[in-house]
Parts: sequence; C-alpha cells; structure tokens
Amino acid sequence: MSENQDTNNVHATPNDQEFEQVKLTTWESLKKFFKELFDIRSDSDRDATIEAVKKDIPFKGHTAWILIFSIFVASIGLNVSSTAVVIGAMLISPLMGPIVGIGLSVAINDVETLRRSLINLGIMVFLSVITAFLYFKLSPLTEETPELLARTYPTILDVLVAIFGGLGLIVAKTKSGTIASVIFGVAIATALMPPLCTVGYGLAIGNFSYAGGALYLFSINAVFIALSTFIVSKLLRFPLVRYANSKRRKRIAQIASLIALIVMVPSVILFVKLLDQQLFENKTKEFVKDTITYEGAEVVKFTQDYTTKDIEVYLIGRPVPQPTINNWLSEMEKVEMLQDANLRIYQGTDQSGELAEKLSSDVKAGILEDLYVKNEQMIKDKNSRIDFLENEIAKLRVKDIPFDDLSKEVKAIYKEMEQFSFSSRITTNFAKTDTLPVIYVSWEKSLSSKERQQKNEALRNWLKIKLKVDTLLVQQTP
Repeated sequence: MSENQDTNNVHATPNDQEFEQVKLTTWESLKKFFKELFDIRSDSDRDATIEAVKKDIPFKGHTAWILIFSIFVASIGLNVSSTAVVIGAMLISPLMGPIVGIGLSVAINDVETLRRSLINLGIMVFLSVITAFLYFKLSPLTEETPELLARTYPTILDVLVAIFGGLGLIVAKTKSGTIASVIFGVAIATALMPPLCTVGYGLAIGNFSYAGGALYLFSINAVFIALSTFIVSKLLRFPLVRYANSKRRKRIAQIASLIALIVMVPSVILFVKLLDQQLFENKTKEFVKDTITYEGAEVVKFTQDYTTKDIEVYLIGRPVPQPTINNWLSEMEKVEMLQDANLRIYQGTDQSGELAEKLSSDVKAGILEDLYVKNEQMIKDKNSRIDFLENEIAKLRVKDIPFDDLSKEVKAIYKEMEQFSFSSRITTNFAKTDTLPVIYVSWEKSLSSKERQQKNEALRNWLKIKLKVDTLLVQQTP
C-alpha cells in the first residue's frame, strides 16, 4: 500500500512542476504585454522632441499673422456664439508652443529656452488680446453670448482638461513621428484662445471682471499645460543642458527647481480650491433638490456663493412654517461641505425690504421666462386649437342659415335688389383652411355704381350682425 502511494507521489511531481512553469510563463507574458502597452520610453525621441519644441516657440513672421487671423476668427465665433467657428480658429492657432517650451526648459535646466519662451508667451498674449480688443471695439455686436460667458471664470473641469490635455500633447510630441491629430485635439480641448478673446471683449466693453476672469482661466490652462510638460519630461529623463561652469550649472539647476516649485505649489492649492468649490456647488444642488420640499410651495430659483458660503432659495406658493425651515437647517448641517453654509429662505408672502426687491427682479424674471419663453410652443398650440374651433363654429352657423326667411327680409329692406344668392367658399393659404360665407346680389340698372357699392357695404355689415359671423363677402353679379 505504501509502495503504491510512493509511486503516485512520484508521478504527481512532474505535473506540479509543469503547472508551475505554465503559471510563471503566463505571468511573465502578462507583465510583458502591459509593459509594452504602456511603455512610452522606448519609442520616445528626446532630441527630436526638444528640437521640435524650440522650433514652435518663436512668434514672428507667418506665425504672428496666423495667430492674429485665428484670433479674429475666434472672436467672430464667440460674438455670434458659433462653436464650430471657434473650433476652426483653435485648429489653426499656434498658441501652445511657448507654454510647452516653458515646461520643457524648466525640466532640462535650459535658461535660454525659458527666457525665449517667456518673451514669446508675452508677445502671444499681447497680440491676442489687442486683436480681440480691436475687433470687439469696432464690432456693432456687443451682446454677451453663451460662448463668451462660458470663458469668464474657471471651474475644476477646466483644470482637469488642461492637465490631461497637456499630458496628451507632450506624450504625442515625444513620440517618434509626432501624432498631429492629438495635437489638434489638445488645441481644441484646452481652449487657450477663447479666454484671450474674452479678455479683449471685457476690455472693449469696460467689464474688467470679465477680462480678469478670462485671463485667470487662460493662466490656469497655461500653467497646467506647462506643468504636465515638466512632469512628462522628468519621467522620460530628458537630458539636462550641460554648462561648462560648474557654479553656473548648479545655479541654473537651483533656479529651475525654484521655478518648478513656484508653479507647482500654487497649482496644487488652486486645484484643491476649485475642487472644493465644485463639490460645494454640487452638494448645494442636491440639497435643494432633495430637501427643500414643501407641499404647496415651489422653488423658483436658488443661488450659491462659495466665497461667503451663502445659499439663497426663493419660494413661491404656500408659506413654509418656521419649524420646517429649522428642520432644513438641521439637515444641512449633516451634509458634507455644507456644515458652515448659511441658508436663507425667501418666500413670496414676505414683501419687505431686500426680499421684495429681489422677488420683483430676479425671481419674477425667472417666472416670466418659464411662462413666456419655455411655454411659447404650448401657447401657439392653444391658439391654433382656438382658431380651428372658431372656424368649426362658423361652419355650423353657415349651415343653419334660414335662407328663405333671410331672403324675404332682405327684399323688404332693399327694394332695388333683383337677385339674392348664398354659398360657402372654402379657402386655404396652405397653412390654414377657412370656410367663408359669400352673398351674391344684383341690383336694378337704374342704380349708379357708387350707390350699388354703398348698398353692398351696408348689406354686408347688416348680414354680419344678423348671422353673427366675423367675416362675410358680398359680391355683385352682372
């Protein structure tokens, strides 16, 4: 018995070894697959990338004119709120060269390239803003379009787009044989041009808040694109610029590190701040939607301010009692991000002071928008239905005309009338079909044309009252 067991153990050992070998081979194959899938170092051309980035930095000659023309195109697109035109302008604009140059030069300790990048970035911003300013100053169209307003203040989404767009751009540039489609896509996604156009718009109309907000948005995009370039360049181990003087090399490295620190620390703080702001706004919307409910009352508008932590809710309808409002306040303290918020409830029944003013402007404007703008189609449909029913009533009235009695009454009033006829005429303008009562009359030949015309008019007015119709046609037969 023991001899058989020993034999089985001997036979089982090779199978276990084979299984372990297959498992090891599979694991190595998976590791190799994922390494090749995500590896970008082996196919990166560092020298060619540095040369390409330096080539895209200068703004002069053709590049300057392309920038000016693309800014004009983008300004027109923003002016008429045409997304397609704005995208077309971004495709031809050479805006990202100096920004990528700043990130790369800091990563490789290249002070000369950093200096050229900063100078050309300043030229780029100046040309863009002055071109947009001149366009909006001369343009008769100065309306605040949705495309313009969308570029007056940054959100966390703008930061995320700039980060991942910048990463996509520099990774595409480092690949042997640059992927042009990626560069075009990043140009559209990061949207560097529209904020600069909006800066020019804000200056042209004298709204410095718009100009400052748009410049803030551009700065965020530029900083995070440069930061993404810096990170990828470090990860790919781009060669540092060598200086003959060891002291100079050390000083340059310290300057580059300081610049990187100055850019990265505020960027992280800004990212966290915008993230908190976005979370605050989202939590506010959810709280108002889920908690601020009372039978007979309706929320017509609400606003939130991240800076002051004020949440203002406007209600119309049935008055909400104070215990219910206190309940809402207690519920708000349990919501993350809203513990320190100040909830203010404005109701339509309270017409004192500041509330009356707000209800008479902001809230009423919102109510009018709901009634007259959003329900415009419903009103048109009802009007069409009313017109249809009126026409049907008119048709029934025409069918019920007592012709014999009416003709006798007409003859008694108008002795000169020789013939009196009645018919219904169906007419259409291909949008609406109407039935029109038509009266045909003939008069004695002794009457002049003027007298016949007067009698026709008098007869028409009398018949409209008699038959209770709005429209009626009287025609004279030969």
